[in-house]
Amino acid sequence: MRYAVVIEKAEGNFSAYVPDLPGCVATGATPEEAGQQIRQAIRLHLDGLREDGLPVPEPTSTCEYLEA
Repeated sequence: MRYAVVIEKAEGNFSAYVPDLPGCVATGATPEEAGQQIRQAIRLHLDGLREDGLPVPEPTSTCEYLEA
């Protein structure tokens, strides 16, 4: 499955979250590190859902860049 991930510049680092997986967040010193950390967070989040017998949400969010 491919989930949309948002990586944002925060104060002193970068944060990442997955709109389709509430509570699945990560941080890193760089966008690349935040991306690596959120990949791991997604795996752990999905594993936890499965272990608890909860449904794994299907990816529904998309991302698009628009000219302003």
